[in-house]
Amino acid sequence: MDMKRDSVPWTKQRNEPSRPIHHTTGQPQCIQAQIVTRKKTTQEHSSKLASPASHNTPSITPMLLVAFLLVASLLSPVLSTATVSDSGHSLPANQTFHPGSELHKLRRVRAYLRKINKPAVKTIQSPDGDVIDCVLSYLQPAFDHPELKGQKPLDPPQRPKGHDTTDTVAESSQLWAASGESCPEGTVPIRRTTEKDILRASSIARYGRKPRRVRRDSSGSGHEHAVLFANGDQYYGAKASVNVWAPSVADQYEFSLSQIWVISGSFGHDLNTIEAGWQVSPELYGDNNPRFFTYWTTDAYQATGCYNLLCSGFVQTNNRVAIGAAISPRSSYNGRQFDIGLMVWKDPKHGHWWLEFGSGLLVGYWPAFLFSHLRTHASMIQFGGEIVNSRSSGFHTSTQMGSGHFAEEGFGKASYFRNLQVVDWDNNLLPLTNLHLLADHSSCYDIRQGKNNVWGTYFYFGGPGRNVRCP
Repeated sequence: MDMKRDSVPWTKQRNEPSRPIHHTTGQPQCIQAQIVTRKKTTQEHSSKLASPASHNTPSITPMLLVAFLLVASLLSPVLSTATVSDSGHSLPANQTFHPGSELHKLRRVRAYLRKINKPAVKTIQSPDGDVIDCVLSYLQPAFDHPELKGQKPLDPPQRPKGHDTTDTVAESSQLWAASGESCPEGTVPIRRTTEKDILRASSIARYGRKPRRVRRDSSGSGHEHAVLFANGDQYYGAKASVNVWAPSVADQYEFSLSQIWVISGSFGHDLNTIEAGWQVSPELYGDNNPRFFTYWTTDAYQATGCYNLLCSGFVQTNNRVAIGAAISPRSSYNGRQFDIGLMVWKDPKHGHWWLEFGSGLLVGYWPAFLFSHLRTHASMIQFGGEIVNSRSSGFHTSTQMGSGHFAEEGFGKASYFRNLQVVDWDNNLLPLTNLHLLADHSSCYDIRQGKNNVWGTYFYFGGPGRNVRCP
């Protein structure tokens, strides 16, 4: 997610390929479209309450009893508030609390929750523990923005010419909707944010934004990529399909993602990006499920933008897709592959950037006024994977990218992007030109490009992270 100058070395020579790889692989197999319903799983949370170990209770004098009750009455609101989350689970019993600061922090957390969690007309419990709120579309967080107050979501735009939603590969959907539940027309499904979600973040102010700064060392910025990118032209959108995995993430403050970047501006303080794909982020979501996500920024991740719907910005229009919700089913090694379609493009009429998920589901749009450079067009399109390497144990992380296997293993084993296209000024979908490949640390994560009549331009990418060649 972090596209800072020191984490994307190719930006210093934007028109030159960075060690392009010319390996190609054989034509992938085509598998019949079929969605396999994943068995419901729930995360079980339990907490043990300590009970008295002895029945020999010492006598308490009236004076001591009065003092004890006075102290207990002063502390009980703080302690009870601090030890029980909004989901009803007890926090660790050995946690040390400072009543004044803890109470102030929890008041701020709950004020934020009241702001971000909008009133629901229907609530759906997902098998993975998420709560999905069906919120009236005009009450969603986007309409807290001063330039959107009082407005309603726009009608669907014209899709790019040459867009085809038919496919032959099995497609993933979302776990919360697997039971057949859905949100009513006129509402949008929003994953409910909990106290525990916010308390996992480095601060309330940074929740939902770019992950906390990782330690800088000789290995680089901490963000590592295996990507294909195109630049040197004006771009008005991008489209691809990516298969979904559940890579292992070794540290709570690391993540693994596969996404499309739509980029404009310099890699300094005015970088504009629109991003969409799937990610595993224990810090943001509290688990290791792959989740459909979006992100945007207009100042290089400094103060603007956020993940999903965690700030005012992205306007959701769809009642069947919950941004931030878990994706199911997932691909399996040497087994059936499941992928998701992604398309981001600029509406020629209003200039907003729209997002499509799966086979033709319009999710919503980023209003043009959010951006500076992207208000007109993009100057770079990027596809691929990214991880954070925090080196928390003193060596390279074992966080996986994609399937956790290198690109050379190919179909059914490595992660892929297929049918890569861009949108031109006249709203046409076209094949990519001026392509470059980049793997920051190819002994940890790599990438290989190919092309055929079935998948068009495609590539395999990923890797296991730490191994004998990646210390």
